[in-house]
Amino acid sequence: MPIGDLAPSVERRLKAYHELSHRVADLVTKAPQKPTITISREFGCEAFPVAEELIRLAEKKTGEPWLLVDKSLLDAVAREHHVPEQIMRSLGSKPRWFDDMMATFSANWKSDADYYRLLCGQVAMIASAGNAVIVGLGAALITNPLENCFQYRLFADHEFKVKSISRRLKVPMQEAEIIVLDQQKERDRVLRKLLNSDLHEPLLYHAIFNNGRIRSRQIARLIFDHSLARSH
Repeated sequence: MPIGDLAPSVERRLKAYHELSHRVADLVTKAPQKPTITISREFGCEAFPVAEELIRLAEKKTGEPWLLVDKSLLDAVAREHHVPEQIMRSLGSKPRWFDDMMATFSANWKSDADYYRLLCGQVAMIASAGNAVIVGLGAALITNPLENCFQYRLFADHEFKVKSISRRLKVPMQEAEIIVLDQQKERDRVLRKLLNSDLHEPLLYHAIFNNGRIRSRQIARLIFDHSLARSH
């Protein structure tokens, strides 16, 4: 069962990315700078219901369109820069020594870090433009220096995450437990390699929410009240 099934409406994400690309220069020059919200989460937490509710609240408040950006941005980055999609999706899978060795043979060799830098540039562009909710992508770290960005993280107990994955992927609980453990371990490994940091560090975030004890709509409302209710 592909893990990508957890991310709804891929076409909508890509469309949003391309719309932003066309109008980013105008957005960046407007003052005051518009806010961007990033949502990081442990694997198995339900970030998309939070993000989609945030978009609804933000658009109602501001009267402006907001963009929901997730890992489908990888596809857009790959196409824009003529990078094969499989390379972007396998970022962090090669050991560092392999990149170092290949670089000695070819001046044109691009390491995982080179390709990930492309992704970081796109995330930073979107975050700087504002009116965006970014799910995952290491955005909490990438956007941390930007004053218009608000970073939040979801965590939950193991049972909640396993039940959530079992329900969403329609797999048995035992299989879901393996998926949760393996995917979290791999996600942590890749981000440590590419960003040399740990997204579990609580000081990266404005607030952290227990997804197992607070409903998605309530989390969205709390984030909205903190980052947007008094703005615009």
